[in-house]
Amino acid sequence: MIKSQDILTDLNPAQKEAVTHTSGPLLIVAGAGTGKTTVITRRIAYLIQKGLAKPEEILAVTFTEKAAEEMERRIDELLPYGYVDIWIDTFHGLGQRILKEHALDIGLPNDFKLLNTTDQWILIRENLDKFDLDYYRPLGNPTKFIQALVQHFSRLKDELISPEAYLEYAENLKLNQGAVLEERDRASKEGERLLEVAKAYKVYQDLLLQNNALDFGDLINYTLKLLESRPLVLAEYQNRFKYILVDEFQDTNYAQYALVKLLGQPENNLTVTGDDDQSIYKFRGASVSNILEFKRDYPNAREIFITNNYRSQQNILDLSYEFIQLNNPERLEIKLGNKVSKKLQSQIGNKGAIGHWHLADQRTEVEAVIKKILELRKGNQSLTWNDFAILSRTNEISEIFANGLKEAGVPYVWAASRGLYKKPIIMDVLAYFNLLDNYHESPSLYRILNLPIFKIKTEDLVELNYWASRKGISLYRALTGADLLKISPASKEEMKKILSLIQKHLQLARDATIHSVFFAFMEDSGYLKYLGGKDDQETRDNIFYLNQFAKKIKNFETETTTRAKLKDFIQRINLEQEAGDEGSLDMDLEAGPEAVKIMTIHKAKGLEFRYVFIVGMVDKRFPSLNRRDPIEIPDSLVKEILPGGDVHLQEERRLFYVAITRAKEGVFFTSAANYGGARAKKLSRFLIECGAAKDSTETQNFASLPVPKLESLRIAIPKKTKDLQETLKLPTYFSFSQLEAFRKCPLQYKFQFGIRIPRRGHYQHSFGQTMHKVMYDLFHFLQNKEKNRQTDLFGFKKVETQDFSSLQSKNDSISWEDIKKIYTNAWIDDWYPDETTQKEYKQKGLKQLKKFYEMHKNSWPKVLGLEKAFRLKINNAIIIGRIDRVDETKDGVVIVDYKSGEARERLTPDQRTQLLLYQLAAEEALNLQPQKLIFYFFKNSQEISFLGSEKEITKLKTGISETIQKIKSSSFKPTPGYQCKFCDFHDICEFRKL
Repeated sequence: MIKSQDILTDLNPAQKEAVTHTSGPLLIVAGAGTGKTTVITRRIAYLIQKGLAKPEEILAVTFTEKAAEEMERRIDELLPYGYVDIWIDTFHGLGQRILKEHALDIGLPNDFKLLNTTDQWILIRENLDKFDLDYYRPLGNPTKFIQALVQHFSRLKDELISPEAYLEYAENLKLNQGAVLEERDRASKEGERLLEVAKAYKVYQDLLLQNNALDFGDLINYTLKLLESRPLVLAEYQNRFKYILVDEFQDTNYAQYALVKLLGQPENNLTVTGDDDQSIYKFRGASVSNILEFKRDYPNAREIFITNNYRSQQNILDLSYEFIQLNNPERLEIKLGNKVSKKLQSQIGNKGAIGHWHLADQRTEVEAVIKKILELRKGNQSLTWNDFAILSRTNEISEIFANGLKEAGVPYVWAASRGLYKKPIIMDVLAYFNLLDNYHESPSLYRILNLPIFKIKTEDLVELNYWASRKGISLYRALTGADLLKISPASKEEMKKILSLIQKHLQLARDATIHSVFFAFMEDSGYLKYLGGKDDQETRDNIFYLNQFAKKIKNFETETTTRAKLKDFIQRINLEQEAGDEGSLDMDLEAGPEAVKIMTIHKAKGLEFRYVFIVGMVDKRFPSLNRRDPIEIPDSLVKEILPGGDVHLQEERRLFYVAITRAKEGVFFTSAANYGGARAKKLSRFLIECGAAKDSTETQNFASLPVPKLESLRIAIPKKTKDLQETLKLPTYFSFSQLEAFRKCPLQYKFQFGIRIPRRGHYQHSFGQTMHKVMYDLFHFLQNKEKNRQTDLFGFKKVETQDFSSLQSKNDSISWEDIKKIYTNAWIDDWYPDETTQKEYKQKGLKQLKKFYEMHKNSWPKVLGLEKAFRLKINNAIIIGRIDRVDETKDGVVIVDYKSGEARERLTPDQRTQLLLYQLAAEEALNLQPQKLIFYFFKNSQEISFLGSEKEITKLKTGISETIQKIKSSSFKPTPGYQCKFCDFHDICEFRKL
């Protein structure tokens, strides 16, 4: 059992007060580096330890998925055995989870599509004729304002402004009769413009519902509407969550606050933590709005201010505090009447390094930063590449430093959130896709001919291009006649190989899935094998990009109602780029070996580094120019408390404050006189305001640090040092699949879970997923059958969707016809080689389900849990998994897992290990005592059961601990053998034995 003294160890008095608060609302104002996450996670552990709440009775809401993952990791360290069902999620994740459970109650399918901003743009563009736009649809560029409309609709939802309320406001404004004719005319024109936008908002919402889709704002708004209109559902969640904790409260919007406020009633055990000085996402700069609203809503709330800083040196904190006070009087300190001080007090004590260097041009600025990083590492052996961060206001500036570090040979991670379609390896894949769509696309073919996997001589490519140009033919036609040209025999062989690939894949592109085409190209061309044979930063980056691209293909195929073809995917990518979307990237900053981190300041929120470089500190870059929303919400409709003064400048100051407070031991500001424009750049006003520069004409050189060229910097870096050796990032959590993969072959583990080489899917896996989904939907339906379905909340006629509303059974059971409908809706058609195979498996599945139905139709199991996720701690390692079904029988609890294969005379060792793991998880994480473990095999409709002994469980724990230790110390040497035959990577593995 966790001990309270362990939870309270090393906490200061303010932190202890926050952790041990037991009831009622609590406001925690915690500055940068004061241990806010520590307080939240220990508070959760304290509530559990004191018996005030079970893990499943706690809801913790964070602003980002990364913050949620970090909170989970910290709680894992505190709780001794693992746990299930602490709801740690983002606001959007919370809304999505509630709506998935109760979608039918609001007239939506439980598999609704969630649209991102690009999806929203495309939806409007494809239905532009349905929008009655005039002012916002200029003839010369009819799609000009789509992005502005998308942004405006999102802002409206953040403020809980419905289409009906917006329409009413616009109509009233249009009818407004002012005393002066000029005022009446102006009001009428403004009313017409807003009326056009309000009508567009209504059309947009209707389109979403007609397409069974939601956007991110809907996740909050519809959840609110569901809870407000369905008292039983609201009561369910209010009873479930005894305690609610909200992180980064200063950045939540009005709708999000309304949601947690509703869920917290009537006990109002609501804890919010925030810092208005770190508010960098707030609408119209309303950084203190929610905190002041919280104080008004809960006048008796406990207030705790935490100011002890455990991150930065005092002079760095002093600099940041003096600077941020320029935002007065729009800061919390002033709003509270100077009753408290938010000045942070360092608990470290030493003096940090602070400096500013102004360089001649941008290249010299890049060189100076790299030189300083090398100088610091040379002078302090404890420093690693991970201790350095280069922060900038925009991605454009970040990219220049990424290129500089690459040229210098310094390992780095560039946390760009966009730009997938501009990555060379993805441009290669897209070029090949374009080629299969139209093989006379000469630019695409030229790119393929230049790939490193095809060793075609440059002079031979010149000859081929010359011939195509001279004859006025496509490059493809010239390629087919390459035998007649003066080209080397080796190049001719490579060209024949390319022609053969194109011919082979043309038919595949017409008949197969996009995923199949993607992997056919990567495997048949040798590209995947080429990547698998290398082990450097560029290769790891390329594999990451390919995985991101494969995920986009998978999402596109999943969301497309009909079988998606390559041509459809190409059109989608073209539309995304037309919308200004360069391809999103989900970058993991901690992946791979040690590296300097390059990112925008927005990305750096919540992170810390020993040394921080804030670059590009010149006028009009930081602070940036104020770009107001193209379509603004009228102030009278805004529900938040809006600040006075220069809102944009205040937000830019907060961003600069966040950047400075990321630094532990040193913060350096850099700027350059020449960034390529006609005029020399002035220094950023922020440098003068914080005291780092005397005035805007400062032109000091980097005299104390001679700046060499990048070429000489590269020479200064050893090619093989401990820092540059390729190491794998170990996962935060381990699964049964990971442990089994390592046991079979450490190299397979490295390929799959380390460098994560993209894998082709298997139709047998798709079939297994289908059968699992049928079981979940079947028992979920039986569990919820007694609930009365209520009418659509939105007054729309229900669209035909993949829900269970059409199922025929009226009693407590379910008919065979109903199960067939569930099966049809659940079917996953990925990876089947042809329609014949897919049809064959569909029939197999029906026969297997029929036998399952006959076995259970007269007495369905009483189910306690479906797809029950768990987190299990074994010697400080976290094992995660999901149990298919937990039943309650007269003899006790039974664990059930499904297998789509065939039962043998006895379970294999890995099958037995899997169920033993579930038994252990049930005992230690779910607090259950299973009486039986069952595998149900669909292929021959057979159950095999057993129960693990205490000796087996002890052996399991020991085996898992030993395997994890081996993973942590492994060099991932291959263990080839019989298992190579079934390995996903045998085509690219030089050690395989087939």
